[in-house]
Amino acid sequence: MEIKNKKAYFNYFIEQELEAGIALVGTEIKSVRKGSLDLSDAYIRIKNNEAFIVNMFIDQYNEASIFNHNTTRERKLLLHKKEIKKLEELKSKDGYTIIPLKIYLHDGKVKVLVGVARGKKLYDKRESIKKKDLERAEKRKW
Repeated sequence: MEIKNKKAYFNYFIEQELEAGIALVGTEIKSVRKGSLDLSDAYIRIKNNEAFIVNMFIDQYNEASIFNHNTTRERKLLLHKKEIKKLEELKSKDGYTIIPLKIYLHDGKVKVLVGVARGKKLYDKRESIKKKDLERAEKRKW
């Protein structure tokens, strides 16, 4: 099970990647294992020397009772202090942001691949579209 943030690779240049754990409640883990989540509008905020993932949508687990989770709550990322300081330094540069790139299971634990990204300009996005079109045309020839 692996869910990618396809929008991130189109809208940003990924400068650096980092693997992090995430603190989830029981019904959230079950929904993640089922694959019902969305990363497209999510980003990472650092406050009080802690990293949180904001705007990540995890659908409610249908089989749960009334004790279901809030779908878009802030979820804490499990990182070392050195890693958080490093992310904060990189984010302080002009034009950089921290975003989740993908969520996957590793040895039964949910992991988040975090990326330090720089936004693309419109002409960069057009260039990406041209490259994809050329690759598709090349594949069709063979």
